Amino acid sequence: MQQPTYDEQITMKNEMKLRELCAGLPAFCKEFFRGIEPTTSSRTRIAYAYDLKIFFHFLQEKYPDIEESDLKNWPVTVLDKVTLTQLEEYLDYLRLYEDAENKVHTNEERGRMRKTASIRTFYKFFYRKQVIKNNTASLLNLPKKHEHTIVRLEIDEIAKLLDAVEEGDNLTKSQKKYHNKTKIRDLAILTLLLGTGIRVSECVGIDISNLDFETNGMKIHRKGGADVILYFGEEVREALLDYLEEREKIIPKEGSENALFLSMQKRRISVRAVENLVKKYARPVTPLKTITPHKLRSTYGTQLYQETGDIYLVADVLGHKDVNTTRKHYAAMEDQRRRMAAGKIQLREK
Repeated sequence: MQQPTYDEQITMKNEMKLRELCAGLPAFCKEFFRGIEPTTSSRTRIAYAYDLKIFFHFLQEKYPDIEESDLKNWPVTVLDKVTLTQLEEYLDYLRLYEDAENKVHTNEERGRMRKTASIRTFYKFFYRKQVIKNNTASLLNLPKKHEHTIVRLEIDEIAKLLDAVEEGDNLTKSQKKYHNKTKIRDLAILTLLLGTGIRVSECVGIDISNLDFETNGMKIHRKGGADVILYFGEEVREALLDYLEEREKIIPKEGSENALFLSMQKRRISVRAVENLVKKYARPVTPLKTITPHKLRSTYGTQLYQETGDIYLVADVLGHKDVNTTRKHYAAMEDQRRRMAAGKIQLREK
């Protein structure tokens, strides 16, 4: 029997998690998740489940008389009982609340926006199926979202970051113990992220068989579920080949035989581990910037746009389904290019 791929394993794990979350929700929620399955990823459905868990906990806590039966047996018509004012109170509740285990949570505007969008999608689904009378959630105003400046590395900071990986000068004593064992791998990971702009989830999912050094190409599994081929430059190629030479000496644990990047435990490296190693090397180099793998992705997108000026190319390489998503991220750079254009045309000789 062929072993499931990394992405298939993640999907199966997510499906099991979704079933676990659904067990604590009203039974009619399962219909919602079945209905959105063809158009959403397993990760998105889990996010919806967590959001719905908070929503129903709010109703139980603040309005215990809204439905007499146990939560599991609540009918879908309970949604018609929730007023617009109560939904607005829910949005305010999201700023600071305690969950069923008395753990305190907070949500900034981005988190509240996402949870509001979840509730609107939830109501819309049952309203379109004509099982509730009113789509009350559609009247909710989304929390105002303030645009944030994109954090990225400058050219000199990129060089310093890669130097830090090679030399390990700014590491703590405990970090230096393992540095010689991991620096070639860490350099390959950071070079790959900075040189291709792939997501950290795409990076950890790469298998050795996904690489083709004849064309300098690699097959990755995109966030939306599609497999695409991206190409890398010579610096990435050299870093990968150096690591693969070392990788051949490692005997991986069962299930990780084909994984490109391995952890110290000889298993496929995790997203969290990559996030931690990026922070470890970046913190001494850029103490005023919080650098994550996603910031390395922004760095690549910025450089590619500066070099080509082609927003459609940047969108395609980064895997954005909508070019407006890309344009939104790099709007400040477009404005800068327009300002440069202002002085290029001379109408009269001085």
